[in-house]
Amino acid sequence: MSKKLELLSPAKNLEQGMAAISHGADAVYIGAPSFGARQAAGNSIEDIEALVRYAHIYGSKVFATVNTLLFDDELKAAEEMMWKLYNAGIDAAIVQDMGLLETHLPPVELHASTQTHNIDPRRIRFLEQVGFKRVILARETSLEQMRSLRREVTADLEAFVQGALCVCYSGQCYLSQYLTRRSGNRGACSQPCRSSYNLRNAEGTMLKHDEHLLSLKDFSAAQYLEDMIDAGITSFKIEGRLKDLSYVKNVTAYYRRLLDGIMANREDLISSGSGETHFFFEPDLQRTFNRGFTDYFLVQRHSMASRATQKSLGKKVGTVLSCNGNILKARLTEPLHAGDGICFFNADNKLDGFMVNRAENDKILANKVIEFNGAATLWRNNDFAFEKLLQGKTAERKIAVDMTLMPSDNGIKLVLSDEDDCSASAELSMSMVPARDLAKMRESVVSQLSKLGGTPFRVRAIELLFDEVPFIPSSVLNQLRRDAVEKLNGVRLAFFNPVDHAFSVNVVPYFSESLDARANIVNHKAEAFYRRHGVVEMEWGMDIPAFFEKERNPSLPLMTTKYCLRYELRQCLRHKCNNTIDAGYNGELFLENNGRRFRLFFDCNRCEMQLFATD
Repeated sequence: MSKKLELLSPAKNLEQGMAAISHGADAVYIGAPSFGARQAAGNSIEDIEALVRYAHIYGSKVFATVNTLLFDDELKAAEEMMWKLYNAGIDAAIVQDMGLLETHLPPVELHASTQTHNIDPRRIRFLEQVGFKRVILARETSLEQMRSLRREVTADLEAFVQGALCVCYSGQCYLSQYLTRRSGNRGACSQPCRSSYNLRNAEGTMLKHDEHLLSLKDFSAAQYLEDMIDAGITSFKIEGRLKDLSYVKNVTAYYRRLLDGIMANREDLISSGSGETHFFFEPDLQRTFNRGFTDYFLVQRHSMASRATQKSLGKKVGTVLSCNGNILKARLTEPLHAGDGICFFNADNKLDGFMVNRAENDKILANKVIEFNGAATLWRNNDFAFEKLLQGKTAERKIAVDMTLMPSDNGIKLVLSDEDDCSASAELSMSMVPARDLAKMRESVVSQLSKLGGTPFRVRAIELLFDEVPFIPSSVLNQLRRDAVEKLNGVRLAFFNPVDHAFSVNVVPYFSESLDARANIVNHKAEAFYRRHGVVEMEWGMDIPAFFEKERNPSLPLMTTKYCLRYELRQCLRHKCNNTIDAGYNGELFLENNGRRFRLFFDCNRCEMQLFATD
């Protein structure tokens, strides 16, 4: 039996969700009206229902994000919203807070958000046993770990393939809550990891000044996509519910092509969605928002930070050769256009930029006077022509359909049968008068029935079951085609309607009898959930508003990350990244930002770094 693969794209809103599906997404994930992990990306039930109808025509799915931590007074509203989402026809809900599982949930499929810290095999097995149909793996999961997990669990495994990276394990970062009382686990992260920091040692020596030491490049697993498939991943997720329409179109199209190319050479793989997508542009990951790319920990540990800037660099387009005021001469690898945004690093290694007023061959006229200290690399972080192209129609997704026209008792009948074996028919009464020119009539029938341009379908084959084709007016053929297509749409909506998945309460034991604040328990139902599963001792989570105003466990880190600053700076004492280790890095290290100081702890046995408050 062939394995179904799913390309999962972000949907900031209805428009972007429909665009993702048109560009080949087999599923989209979209923010619910509230309680989604991006407060700025909520959507109405009506828009979600409209997206469901559009998606299901193509055999694509819609997942709603309900993946924030919930306080006691929010659980009832969240439960009621879950029922509205279920009635809107969503295919699954993405959940973080275990308290929801103690409410009266509708029979909707549940996916364990990456915010539930899904990297420990014991945790993933437990989530499967309590009823989650799918587990969204931590971004730090390696190919080797994916293979191991696939052998241990039967739940669907979803993994990220593209997008922004949180430096911390998802669900385990409390730095935003500590600094600004804006909880990342509640969808309001202030992104302190993107800020610039100083790095000092215990003696006060400045080791790094004003660098984005915790800001990672963007993730891209494009070159390892087939390895991930063979490791057992079936859903490939693109991050970006806050990104713009151009990003969604471009990145979805890029991965659709990659997956289609892999499946074309393998009979054991098929797409979980329907239809074939044709693109009217050439997708390029570097031409929309990106901070540069890293494959993170998929294969091995390596340098992965974007220390000079937290902003998008775009695509490298050349090198400056000379500069005179606002006139630059450059060695370009790509042509530039008026309106392009160009960025570069100045003499102070700070990101600077200008807009192109005119470009001719290797000569650039900038919109301001530029100062360069020697040669500089140029990146285009706003591709005017590409953005303009992406604002128009850039893709078309069509479902193959066979048509059979035949006589009926009172006239003619058109039967449609599509690639998913869904079928529908329409009939019209008419007198059966033989056509004078059979060949011309046959040609006219085929021409009229083939006009499916505004529908989700394309003609694969047309069969006429007449001994002699009767005269059929074009208006009759058009009406027959429209009626049959409308009925086939209805059949497809019913065919792809999600199956109920009732949640069943059980008492499967958790793998530990104690939990600290990093279990993110912030309501009494979550506490009851863990007690039912055998946890005896537990602390409440750090996302409670008053947590940092009361006495707390000083051993709890604000952040735990597999990213290691010592390794990044080639000062790792374990891996010996450098022949000469700077003695200044041997002892305790501290990050400083806006008068706040944080102690770094390096757990070399686990290859992890933790960040602690010092006040």
